[in-house]
Amino acid sequence: MVTGATNAALASEQEFKDKFPDCQTGAMPPFGNLYDMPVFTDESLTRDEEIAFNAGSHLELIRMGWDDFEGLVKPRIDNRSER
Repeated sequence: MVTGATNAALASEQEFKDKFPDCQTGAMPPFGNLYDMPVFTDESLTRDEEIAFNAGSHLELIRMGWDDFEGLVKPRIDNRSER
């Protein structure tokens, strides 16, 4: 596993919403680096020219080039589809 953990599970939004105090629950953007959290992504996203995600609210959306996102966030990339 790319994290080095032997077990992993998805946390509920309630469990981590306090890590994103300026965001609405369920609308957290994938900029964990701004919140002192590592970012992980599946390799399949690297094949998309653009990605879109919530911008901290349920009313705003960010659309940006994958290369821009990767340059800003520097996510750790894993290929989950091979498992």
